[in-house]
Amino acid sequence: KITISNDILNGYMLSIKVKEWNELPIKFINRFFRKIQYRKYKKNSFSQLGEDLIINFVFNGLGIFNIKYLDIGANHPIEINNTYFFYLNDASGVLIEPDPYYINELKNTRPNDLVLNIGLGKEKKLGADFYIMSVRGLNTFDKTQAMKIQNEGDYQIKEIIKVNINNINSIINNYFTYCPNLINIDTEGLDFIILESFDFNKFRPEIFCVETCEFAERGMQEKYDYIDQFMEKKGYFVFADTFVNTIYVDKEKWVNRKVPWLNH
Repeated sequence: KITISNDILNGYMLSIKVKEWNELPIKFINRFFRKIQYRKYKKNSFSQLGEDLIINFVFNGLGIFNIKYLDIGANHPIEINNTYFFYLNDASGVLIEPDPYYINELKNTRPNDLVLNIGLGKEKKLGADFYIMSVRGLNTFDKTQAMKIQNEGDYQIKEIIKVNINNINSIINNYFTYCPNLINIDTEGLDFIILESFDFNKFRPEIFCVETCEFAERGMQEKYDYIDQFMEKKGYFVFADTFVNTIYVDKEKWVNRKVPWLNH
């Protein structure tokens, strides 16, 4: 049974310029109810390739609904963002963004999140060089990566600014009461360094989402297969790979899960 408000009905009739339901051709009535049915099952993704919906499926499978996240390289608060879907569903966490250009927008759009204008790396460092690219989604602390992007032709280094770097374990210790359930890493070159510095013995997030594909304007992009091998040694398996990002899930927690839809 579908309940439809009078406002929706009246709005639809107004849009096709009729005043009474009996004036509607049957094809318009069918189209209207298809739209209503579609809205019921529609799921919006804010990720680049639907990663947030895949991650949500994993959380549902694990029976985790009170979600905390650490988003490293948050960039825009909504567009191509792997944690905004969860923010809209009452989750919250810490957003790490070294580019000051995005900080006010992140704070204004996501007031329930803590926004830190820093970078993450192997160890703490004051005043590290941060390369602002002509397309800000490619910003990086990695000079080699910045030069590679520039040498390919279309994107340039606009400026180099100084940004402080912290360690991921310090962030979790200082800003979380318990380990975040999701860690998202998109840093254009430092993803593996951050993973290497992570204390897997102390912290066991259920899910990591990591950019595992090298940027390339043309031709075939290289996949960082060594990250898969590293994560496997740490007890995580590849649940899904969208080519750009890989979603890793704690193997022990997944194997020992109690599937919610079977517990009736």
